[in-house]
Amino acid sequence: MTERFEAADLTRAVQAGILQPGQEHALLAFLRRQQPDQPSFQLAHVAYYFGAVLIIGALGWLLTEAWMRIGEIALLLIAIAYMALFTLCGLGLWRRGLQIPGGLLGAVAVSLTPLAVFALQRLLGWWPEDDGLGDYHDYYVYVRGGWLGMEVATVLAGLLMLRLLPFPFIVMPLAAALWFMSMDLTDLLYGTDFSWEQRRWVSLWFGLALILASLLVDGRTRRDFAFWGYFAGLLAFWGGLTLMDSGSELGKAFYCLINLSLMGIAVALRRPLFMVFGALGVAAYLGYLSYRVFADSLLFPIVLTLIGIGLIGIGVAYQKRRETLTENLRQALPKGLLALLPALRR
Repeated sequence: MTERFEAADLTRAVQAGILQPGQEHALLAFLRRQQPDQPSFQLAHVAYYFGAVLIIGALGWLLTEAWMRIGEIALLLIAIAYMALFTLCGLGLWRRGLQIPGGLLGAVAVSLTPLAVFALQRLLGWWPEDDGLGDYHDYYVYVRGGWLGMEVATVLAGLLMLRLLPFPFIVMPLAAALWFMSMDLTDLLYGTDFSWEQRRWVSLWFGLALILASLLVDGRTRRDFAFWGYFAGLLAFWGGLTLMDSGSELGKAFYCLINLSLMGIAVALRRPLFMVFGALGVAAYLGYLSYRVFADSLLFPIVLTLIGIGLIGIGVAYQKRRETLTENLRQALPKGLLALLPALRR
């Protein structure tokens, strides 16, 4: 369990006579060097992440149509130049102690890797035109076996960037590339026989594998690399599960049970992400049941409102009692299973 210390805590220690006047500043500086950046809702941190996502969207997708008009050579040079610029700026900020903006710039550089490989493939004549592949923005929309080169390069770039800048958010573009790769590999193997139902199953199993891999990392690294792995894994797993077409009431009830299990995992691991996805799934199931009962009734919006209020109440209760709930649940688990769970983070 990781504790956070602020200047006010050490000032009280000086007032209590535990520390000598002047020692609190040196101790606080030492503790901040030892502790990695933790997720925060400070305004500056929100601005950092929002800016990084905006850059990824602009350079990786929104501007592609304009860049395509200037040719493959210019597109490749611009992509490489931006990757080098963001990497160097990220390293500079990292070494100055600004690890969040520095790491985010590293993630931006990784996200541009598919664009550089796309331009290189077109320049060398390696772009499979007969595979139904369109422009670069189709990379984020369609499943095609021809995208594999871009995805492999992104994974390698992400691993190299993690060596340079061990920042957890860099796991996100790496995980997204692996997710796309799982789809595209299946498309390459099955071809036109690869149905949308099968794609949902591939997404579900890939998400589950990524969640389990993040579980192995969780609590075993100084930085919280597991967070973004859980996030990407839950997106793939929950998205594939939710989009499946269950024609039976038993299947829908099983869907609700899985989401309740996600909420239980949130308590055991103290990971609110699982609670969010689980609560959304339970709300969807309860909304379905209320529609079945109150279809074409004025009570339907009232029931949905009550469900929403209930979920908010669950969230408030969990936030107030999460440590007690986690401790009680862990004590009830078998010792063998408890040994497999990661150490808790605050």
